[in-house]
Amino acid sequence: MPEGDTVYRAAKRLDAALRGKVLTSCDVRVPQYATVDLTGRTIDEVLSRGKHLLMRLGDTTIHSHLKMEGEWILYAPGRRWNRPAHEARIVLGTVDVQAVGFSLGALDILSRTEEYDVLGHLGPDLLGPDWDAAEAERRLRAEGERPIGIALLDQRVMAGLGNVYRSEICFLRGVLPTRPVREVPDLPAWVALSRRTMFANRDRPSRVFTGNTRKGQGKWVYGRAGEPCRRCGTRIITDSLGDPVSPGQGSTDRIVFWCPRCQS
Repeated sequence: MPEGDTVYRAAKRLDAALRGKVLTSCDVRVPQYATVDLTGRTIDEVLSRGKHLLMRLGDTTIHSHLKMEGEWILYAPGRRWNRPAHEARIVLGTVDVQAVGFSLGALDILSRTEEYDVLGHLGPDLLGPDWDAAEAERRLRAEGERPIGIALLDQRVMAGLGNVYRSEICFLRGVLPTRPVREVPDLPAWVALSRRTMFANRDRPSRVFTGNTRKGQGKWVYGRAGEPCRRCGTRIITDSLGDPVSPGQGSTDRIVFWCPRCQS
């Protein structure tokens, strides 16, 4: 699933292409909004909020979430798409560009006043201009018995972190992802590291946590199951991590990576 930095880059790219442009066509291919036509409306801005993307047009907002397979692609008018047409959920056209949202996990056409209904549950946005470290720390501390590796994924704590970041952040802090939050030392440092790593990667197509930008060298543990730890040489372990506080919640059962020697 795309994480906050990926959505930030998508919003930045869309904003550069669409801000101030008038829609010459609008085709929403979701039954609930099939009759919506925003043709003639001007796109004021496109921005991200955690893993969510907002496209604002006056008093209307197009809200989307990429989830696992979603993608916004920009095309020159008349250019052939490189994804199947049946995957398109919305097609927006201007005089000089066409924006297509493919396989979007969520798509809503909202009033600007309804944005809070969709996004109000989110914690502080790691890449947002209103980032609040103290509030993020408070929310993380309140997780108590939950494993730190689950709490970091909870968008109500901090908006933007996903599976790659939680594995890498746990390694960098030297803590097993299964440790309860109440046993984790120095939570302000966790919040600061989350912000620092995502901010550093916000404009990179490939994430770097090790400081080494060479291909395949940017991550400490994520995606490296069975490979030697870059610090100690111990084999990296991987397993699924569910949420014991909320049993049966499949959405929390995700693969996580760690070094059994460097993390405790």
